[in-house]
Amino acid sequence: MKRSFLLIFLITVVGLIYIGRLFQLQIIRGKNQNPTQSSAVKTEYDYPERGHIYDRNNKLLVANQLSYDVMIVPKDVEPLDTLEFCSLLKIDKESFKKRFKSAVRYARWLPSKFLKQLAKEDFAYLQEKLPKYKGFYIQKRIIRNYPVRSAANIVGFIAEVNENKAKTNDYYEQGELIGKLGIEKQYEAVLRGVKGKKHFKRNNLNKITGSYKNGKYDTLAVTGKDLTLTIDSDLQQYGELLMTGKRGGIVAIEPKTGEILALITAPSYDPNLLVGRKRSPNSVRLFNDTINIPTFDRGLQAMYPPGSPFKILNGLIGLQEGVVDEKFGVYCHHGYKYGLRKNEFMGCHCGITGRPIRLKTAIAKSCNSYFATTYKKIIDKTGDPKEGMDNWNKHVQSFGLGNYLGYDLPAGRKGTIPDAEFYNKWYKNRWRSTYTISNAIGQGEILTTPMQLANMTAAIANKGYFYTPHVVKKIDNKKIADSIYATRRNTTINPKHFTIAIEAMHEVFTNGTARSSQIKGIEICGKTGTSENKIKIINGKKVQASDHSIFIAFAPKDDPKIAIAIFVENGGYGSTIAAPITSLLIEKYLNKTISRKHIEDRMINLSLQKEYEKLIKKKDTLAPGTK
Repeated sequence: MKRSFLLIFLITVVGLIYIGRLFQLQIIRGKNQNPTQSSAVKTEYDYPERGHIYDRNNKLLVANQLSYDVMIVPKDVEPLDTLEFCSLLKIDKESFKKRFKSAVRYARWLPSKFLKQLAKEDFAYLQEKLPKYKGFYIQKRIIRNYPVRSAANIVGFIAEVNENKAKTNDYYEQGELIGKLGIEKQYEAVLRGVKGKKHFKRNNLNKITGSYKNGKYDTLAVTGKDLTLTIDSDLQQYGELLMTGKRGGIVAIEPKTGEILALITAPSYDPNLLVGRKRSPNSVRLFNDTINIPTFDRGLQAMYPPGSPFKILNGLIGLQEGVVDEKFGVYCHHGYKYGLRKNEFMGCHCGITGRPIRLKTAIAKSCNSYFATTYKKIIDKTGDPKEGMDNWNKHVQSFGLGNYLGYDLPAGRKGTIPDAEFYNKWYKNRWRSTYTISNAIGQGEILTTPMQLANMTAAIANKGYFYTPHVVKKIDNKKIADSIYATRRNTTINPKHFTIAIEAMHEVFTNGTARSSQIKGIEICGKTGTSENKIKIINGKKVQASDHSIFIAFAPKDDPKIAIAIFVENGGYGSTIAAPITSLLIEKYLNKTISRKHIEDRMINLSLQKEYEKLIKKKDTLAPGTK
């Protein structure tokens, strides 16, 4: 009797456990579980067209084209003649095994890509033959096409979703396409649209028996939204042409809006190289090129000492802090002596001796002595160099230097604007203003990207404010509503102080280092720069290399429509390469034509490859523009 009771009790307990488990799976979890994810349901996707990308003048930069992929559902594959099938797809047996194993590892019941992007001539033939091979089918995909073979660093590219991404993101399946780098990555959710889904029932033999739940869970594809960029494609292409044979970055901004007109990196590449079946070998070649680094956006990622253009900021800070005024003068004796015993010397090539140099002339003639004196006054104003350094840092950062700015591109580096803590660590709390005197002329520990320097130039053109630089102007033909890009950001400098700086920058073109780059009918304000450049060699020592050529400018003087910063690596004096290129870009943008063909031809044909080849022989591989 006791045994029978125990048996009944055990059967009852086990039954209750099973009933509870079924209730949990079907009722509790079933409410939140998507029934279409069951292996008894087959899902087919309808991929939408990806949004097109246009420049500010509605020129098509990125379009779409059809591609055909051979898909596989491993669970549905039946025994087949492997050699015959491989011959049909033009692959070998080892490749077949590798692809099949990869698909099984991903998911036996889910579709994945077996062979991507068939040639158009193979599609029709395969479409006829493939139905006899169960578990395989052809699916249309949308891939990119780049009518303008330019701006690869801006638009980016799309690539396949890998296994890890597919497992951690519910939207994507392995082998689908996703934006990588540039606009394609930053605006992926906008450009991709929404893929449509159709669900079908399977029986116990894995055969399709009809629509699942009469299409209750089916969805239509939604086309991706078009983007209109702030980029002027003609200006972008022209800048890339001028940088032929050179390395560096150029950034052009519309000062009144923060819209990026051009973002040039050199060397670059044709974006069509990363499309189609040749994408994989081209990708390996481009990303493994550690000499030219064509996929490295020098406009956003390369950090350089800003050189002489930075002197303008020190002059403005000096005015704001009241340590100098327009009448304050400095005598220059071919340089600036400093240190406790005046045994340190910073050379100067302004060429003015025997009379006091004031701010306007100091900017126009780029006097190191004037700005070293002004910088020292700024840092020593309160008697505490640490306090002075932090105050100086606050002013500099208000121009967007030393941070990522917040532009709508995924790449970037913040540069370096040192503060008191920086030098406390370096000198163990024992330092004074003269220890950091190189900051006065844009050398020392200061590093900036071309984007940051272009933004600084826009702030000067606007007399003290800027808008966060951005590259997207419209989404689906509607202006972007993001408050980040519509918010005016003020510097810490009073607008009244900018007038003298702007007049001095204008004098750089009329009677200064850039007078040979003047354009008839356009008043340009600018500042040349030459940035000291040291590189590492194999034994770890630093040696001097050819300086970087730098230039900043905006135009027209009284109604700025374009602000530019350019760095040409190892280009020497700013007036020889950077200034002419800048003036050509300004003329191209404002006049839509070039009047000085002799300068244009010289810049296009000027190559620095021999200089770069010399550096390759003696330096370690470094990210461009790093120290």
